[in-house]
Amino acid sequence: MTDIYDSVTQPVALTGSMRDFRVPAGADLLSRIEGFYKWQNARRSSGVWPFSRATEAGVGAEVTAKNDSGQAMKGVNFASQDYLSLSAHPAIKAVARETLERYGVHSAGSAALVGNTSLSVALERRIAEFLGMEEAILYPTGWAAGYGVIKGLVRSADHIVMDTLSHTCLQEGANAATRNIYQFRHLDLAHCERWLKTIREKDTENGIMVVTEGLFSMDSDTPDIGAMQDLCRQYNATLMVDVAHDFGALGETGQGHIGIQNLIGKVDLVMGSFSKTFASNGGFVACRNRAVKEYLRFYSPSCTFSNALSPVQAAVVLKAFDIIQSGEGRQLRQDLMTNVLALRAALREVGMDYYGDPSAIVAVKMGSEALARLVSKRLPKLGLLANLVEYPAVGKGAARFRMQVMAGHTQQNISDAVQRLKLARDEAQHELDLGGALAAVRMVA
Repeated sequence: MTDIYDSVTQPVALTGSMRDFRVPAGADLLSRIEGFYKWQNARRSSGVWPFSRATEAGVGAEVTAKNDSGQAMKGVNFASQDYLSLSAHPAIKAVARETLERYGVHSAGSAALVGNTSLSVALERRIAEFLGMEEAILYPTGWAAGYGVIKGLVRSADHIVMDTLSHTCLQEGANAATRNIYQFRHLDLAHCERWLKTIREKDTENGIMVVTEGLFSMDSDTPDIGAMQDLCRQYNATLMVDVAHDFGALGETGQGHIGIQNLIGKVDLVMGSFSKTFASNGGFVACRNRAVKEYLRFYSPSCTFSNALSPVQAAVVLKAFDIIQSGEGRQLRQDLMTNVLALRAALREVGMDYYGDPSAIVAVKMGSEALARLVSKRLPKLGLLANLVEYPAVGKGAARFRMQVMAGHTQQNISDAVQRLKLARDEAQHELDLGGALAAVRMVA
């Protein structure tokens, strides 16, 4: 295959979306999906398939990676979720090696059986105390925690009221639990209350779970969590907040928006992930009493029927907590926010805009999917790794690059990233304009 920067862009590669292939037709489950692969491969051969890349030497501010065709790229890395740059921290690596020698590599069982270790038990206590809750329970991934807390507690006659931009794991958990799902407009408290009122006017016997996030990862914005908790009390509903993207990384104490809004210990259910800030895979649900924890352990399928966190994962997260709750952690959060603000300012200086409020996620606006794909084609050659987000993950015509900032980024990294992104966008826009002009000439001819 030719160099991805120099390859010819096929028109089909700039149109369509993954949603087009979500419900394929035909009796043969395997052959009917070939249409997706043909479309994907048209994008791949045109250099506008920026997914499924693999780093060569771990996560850092600068990385070497390969795309899924094996072509190498090297550059500034704004595509990884390592907000406090802990994945390569010497203390993290040291505790991983020590734990490996003592415990081995595998939990070898479900947490409902004998998959726990003294490390995972200690980690559950640490999370509960950090969030001011009575208990916490671990899951093998953050996705499993989001899916599992909903599927574990909600039954078919119950109701779910959720922000329309809630993460896929929450949407899938809701779909698996009940047909009674009501989505409210993003961050719209009044719309949320209208659903609660409508449900309670018809049903006072069954449960309602209200689902939102502490920080939404596509738009970098946050709800009024306290007001949502008040609504839940008013309508006898249960609030569940996903804190995957702000937990550990934001706020003076690292307690995210729940801490910033002075709600520690006041939210019904808090679920989160270790994969953004805590240098490990894994997830958790924090709750107010042991009865909820024990019910989830045996009725939440992604907990009950999955192997528990490995001892190395649990030890890494515990060490990450040590750092996050120390003076070093406070400094890392300050470094992260300094970088976030610097990136946002630099983007504005070159005429580029972004969504949301300051966080480790700086979602840079592109607009059309065609423009964004042509930008993605150029970035590897220019030396920048950034994640393209397009429809249906976001609205049609609202494509963006989700720049994920790390405490370990330098000011030079930020400057380089902005200049390269700006150059890629300008070149891509020129290509689009040229293509439109040529098409117009052909129509006239």
